[in-house]
Amino acid sequence: MIRLQNLSLNRGTKPLFESASLTINPGERVGLIGANGSGKSTLFAMLLNDLHPDGGEIDFPSQWRVAHVAQETPALDRSAIEYAIDGDGHLRGLEAELAALEADTEDMSVEHGNRLGELHGLLDEAGVYTVRSRAEQLLTGLGFSQAQMDDSVAHFSGGWRMRLNLAQALMRPSDLLLLDEPTNHLDLDAIIWVEDWLKRYAGTMVIVSHDRDFLDGVVNVIAHIDQKKLKRYGGNYSGFETQRAAAMILTQSAHEKQKRERDHLQSFIDRFKAKASKAKQAQSRMKMLARMEEMAPLHASAPFSFEFREPLSTPNPLLVMEDADTGYTLDDGGTKIIVGGINFSLQSGQRIGLLGVNGAGKSTVVKTIADELPLINGIARFGKGLVIGYFAQHQVEMLRHDESPLWHMVKLAPTVREQELRNFLGGFNFPGDMVTSSIAPFSGGEKARLALALLAWQRPNLLLLDEPTNHLDLETREALTVALAQFEGTLVLVSHDRHLLRATTEQFMIVADNKLQPFDGDLDDYRDWLLKTKLAAKADAAASAQPAAKVAAPKVEATVKAPVKAAPAPKAEAPLSTAQRQEQKRAEAQMRQQRAAQAKPLEIRIKRMEEQMAKLNERKKVVDARMAAPAIYEEANKEELKSLVLDQAYIARELEELESEWLEKQAELEKLSAA
Repeated sequence: MIRLQNLSLNRGTKPLFESASLTINPGERVGLIGANGSGKSTLFAMLLNDLHPDGGEIDFPSQWRVAHVAQETPALDRSAIEYAIDGDGHLRGLEAELAALEADTEDMSVEHGNRLGELHGLLDEAGVYTVRSRAEQLLTGLGFSQAQMDDSVAHFSGGWRMRLNLAQALMRPSDLLLLDEPTNHLDLDAIIWVEDWLKRYAGTMVIVSHDRDFLDGVVNVIAHIDQKKLKRYGGNYSGFETQRAAAMILTQSAHEKQKRERDHLQSFIDRFKAKASKAKQAQSRMKMLARMEEMAPLHASAPFSFEFREPLSTPNPLLVMEDADTGYTLDDGGTKIIVGGINFSLQSGQRIGLLGVNGAGKSTVVKTIADELPLINGIARFGKGLVIGYFAQHQVEMLRHDESPLWHMVKLAPTVREQELRNFLGGFNFPGDMVTSSIAPFSGGEKARLALALLAWQRPNLLLLDEPTNHLDLETREALTVALAQFEGTLVLVSHDRHLLRATTEQFMIVADNKLQPFDGDLDDYRDWLLKTKLAAKADAAASAQPAAKVAAPKVEATVKAPVKAAPAPKAEAPLSTAQRQEQKRAEAQMRQQRAAQAKPLEIRIKRMEEQMAKLNERKKVVDARMAAPAIYEEANKEELKSLVLDQAYIARELEELESEWLEKQAELEKLSAA
């Protein structure tokens, strides 16, 4: 059991903890949460005995083995797999002692021989014969290829070295595992794998993470640092939110602010309810919207919120790509195709989540759509009036760190009044002197927030976001989630944050086997696809050469479901030739474009009918309210009453006709989609 009793600690003149207490029972999985700077990493340092409290006590069994992720990785010549195995210090110590004894060929004593026998037995107990296999499984789960495992640590970039440090921590036998932002340098498939691994961990865990879905999947207790205290909540992160929201409703005095936030979220939810279909992703989105509504008290109490301004224009389609190959030009003048044969039309209002394992080419696709990378082959047509807001993975590094937030805004909008720019930055939580201060000492989250502010100012009608949450804390992620959910334009999102993907996107596409394809399913289906793909790859190395749809669950659709009117297949069951496959793909792409062209007029008509019905319903409310007033039936108002009766009849007839046509058009659209 871990007991933190009456902890007090100051960092400089700032008190972080004042009489804070917490009990963690053996085997519990604790999510440690709190605002940036509240003391999460400091608490870890105290648990590791690297820092001592000013007052109070920290007590847990002295025999407990503690594992944590090192924050520094030296540029070693040691191979990745050996570096990972180094995490098991006990095993390495036994190996070193055995090697020293075996090297001492002159000692022929009985004690020497007995110790050699003991060491062999101890190494067997420590798992020496399975350690390499276990290390390979860990590194594979974290995204390393078999070839990379033999590369030296010095060969890897900072992010990949952090994965190696995580591998070391997970290799180390431990009773207490401390993980500070373990998902920061991982993509979605690695996060899912680590989540699955941690569920099977038998010891006690304390995890700091800004990924709410990860916390939901792993922890069963939340420890919240708030107002210099530690408060314990049973359950996962969603349970914590529900409990905290309920408490805030009872105690919070700012009821008007809550009501405004609820109304804001409700209007958004109402707009999208009519669009929900039977698709899994739509159902998942509706559940998330309902949860967002329930969490309105938390949003209302958040430090800040922001929004993306409404786009000035909405071209449609925004982008059409035909037989497009995207990739890079090599130093020798050649080209490397990363994703090929793209036939893709991006329609106004689409909200796409882009899935795919690390290195599949998601960022390459986004860069191509952003016109940052030229096509190697094929055609890309951009809609007139297209305004792209592009947030790259390394967007923060593109800021001028010696300049202020206001300087960046003035550079972007030199003719706008300074006060207006200050007010806009205030909406992104840059108050007072912070607006004119150099951003060099800002945290990664504050710099990311500035990059988002610069993006929002440009009023894009297409947002391309490539891992926008990398530096953001939980509260800022939630503000971004709400802002994106209410964004009026088109969205293409790459993110390892499953909560963000669920709440803001309506359909998924996947980059796999050098292709961009629709993904018919939700994130649970994607998890299954990942696990099956990895199992298949492990069972048969040749499976990596097969199309993703053949390797895994039939969730990845390379084509529309309607029969393709192409040349009849040969009578013999021989595989199609390359030319035949290319012809078939061209026919399928043409069919998809035809269906999109057929669907667009229906979608436009449905949207206009929904707008007309909304206006008629508003008029109906006014007429009904007036007719409910007793004064309208007085003699003096006879003519107005007659007019109201006519209006009422006209509105009812118009609504009936519109609703009937709306149902017909919806049925046509669903039939076209299901064909």
